Amino acid sequence: MINTISEIKRKFDVNEVRKDFPILTRMVNDKPLVYLDNAATSQKPQVVINALTNYYTYDNANIHRGLYFLSELATEQYEDARLKVKEFINALSTSEVIFVKGTTEGINLLASSLCRAKFFNEGDEVIVSNMEHHANIVPWQLMGDRKKIKLSVIPINDDGELDLDAFEKMINPKTKLVSVVHISNSLGTINPVKKIIDIAHSKNVPVLLDGAQAVPHCKVDVQDLDADFYAFSGHKVFGPTGIGVLYGKAEYLEMMPPYQGGGDMIRTVTFEKTTFDDIPRKFEAGTPNIAGGIGLGAAIDYLNQFDRKELAEYENMLLDYATKKLSEIEGLRIIGKAKEKASVISFVIEGIHPYDIGTLIDTDGIAIRTGHHCTQPIMQRYNLPATSRASFAFYNTFEEIDKLVAGVLKVKKMFS
Repeated sequence: MINTISEIKRKFDVNEVRKDFPILTRMVNDKPLVYLDNAATSQKPQVVINALTNYYTYDNANIHRGLYFLSELATEQYEDARLKVKEFINALSTSEVIFVKGTTEGINLLASSLCRAKFFNEGDEVIVSNMEHHANIVPWQLMGDRKKIKLSVIPINDDGELDLDAFEKMINPKTKLVSVVHISNSLGTINPVKKIIDIAHSKNVPVLLDGAQAVPHCKVDVQDLDADFYAFSGHKVFGPTGIGVLYGKAEYLEMMPPYQGGGDMIRTVTFEKTTFDDIPRKFEAGTPNIAGGIGLGAAIDYLNQFDRKELAEYENMLLDYATKKLSEIEGLRIIGKAKEKASVISFVIEGIHPYDIGTLIDTDGIAIRTGHHCTQPIMQRYNLPATSRASFAFYNTFEEIDKLVAGVLKVKKMFS
């Protein structure tokens, strides 16, 4: 392990990378910040912060409507960001890239529009998994209240892996959509989504992937996956909050009615009838998060300077190191031990509530997440009220993991 870590350190200079993220120099409770809550939101490099500041300082104007210099400049930057997203996830066209507030709005848009398109009939089913974020459960329940749609749930084993045999048997003539998470935010499980898509497509069922956790950690190619829909959030991929993407194959987006009505999504309006713009703009009513889109484009530019495989390799080393060190703590149990995992570790300690762990290690400047992580069905699956979760990005270090372990041991000693 030590030799491998040394090799990775030679290949990847994390200390140079950390200089790009100004918040990582911050002190918390008179201690250097140890930020290990990247699954909730990632920190922002200076180039993203600069992109937001520059837009509001020098280029602020509304887009698509104006013929004056600033409006055309802002429009160009915003649509250039859409092109960057298209290339980043390898969509076929920019018309398949819809800007939304985040993964949650993307899934809500899809659920609402599919229902209005009469894609679902009473008694139809949407298949989700036992490890879904609430954002991939509640929108379907809301639509189910209107359309009497049933949710069917793919079970998971004790390691936090999907039961694909059960999944294949679940698909039936009433199954209209499969909607699953690419990487679990609470277990770290990397699901075999390409295989899931192949199984669903063999039965002519389209698939939505919740990619909020996947896009920051791996290269996503929606054409290679053959995903019908893919949603992710900008703030988890080192971009601003309030911006995200719903990708959809044009054949589906064309048949779906608008999600909201108003300015910028119309072609003509009279009191008798409204006609809508082409995709993706028919799904983007009102003034969008222009700065957020530009900031997301800057985040993509920042990520593109790296070898994504090298970043993933480094994060996997962090995961392996943290798993080994935390597993050595007596009474600590890691929840989620899938063979394929991203850099997320959820754990519990016998006799200590996760909230106490999170609160006490915060006094040493260590930021982790505690709670149900918007995945209450997973907590019910493991009969737990909550877990503590440490999640790593490529700017984290092995030394920070040592501080986490020391902090947990300190808490354990206090409660002993």
